[in-house]
Amino acid sequence: MSLLHFEDFPPGEIVEYGDIEVSSVRIKAFAEQFDPQPFHLDEVAARDTFPGGLIASGWHTAAMLMRMNCDYFLNRSAAQGASEIEAVNWLKPVRPGDRLSVRRRTVETRTSDGRPELGLVDFEFEVMNQLREVVMTQKNAILFKRRAAAEGAAA
Repeated sequence: MSLLHFEDFPPGEIVEYGDIEVSSVRIKAFAEQFDPQPFHLDEVAARDTFPGGLIASGWHTAAMLMRMNCDYFLNRSAAQGASEIEAVNWLKPVRPGDRLSVRRRTVETRTSDGRPELGLVDFEFEVMNQLREVVMTQKNAILFKRRAAAEGAAA
């Protein structure tokens, strides 16, 4: 299978993918290492907090998005990284038993001014739970090799 390049992400394209089951074990393991707040670590302590129960860290949700992106397209692409995330919004708590998936929209594409062999693809990602409620959004551009540049290098 050939790698996905800049040209493989047409503006307006919408695709859905991913399926990660969220468990209390994984919520707690992530929180213990990276976000040790009571509502991420302990069901009893979490009852007296704003979410009223155990929830995943927003950063854990972002990490699960990254995993689904890697599994679905990044690890079979000519991606060259990203320099920033324009926005991340956590809209609903992610709880044990939720199943997460992604809706990705290609917003805009443009070639790099300084490096014409590369192109930037602006994406909007929506992380959805099993009820198709959007729990998190993320906007960022990813840099990809352009196919013409890759073919020219191979010649």
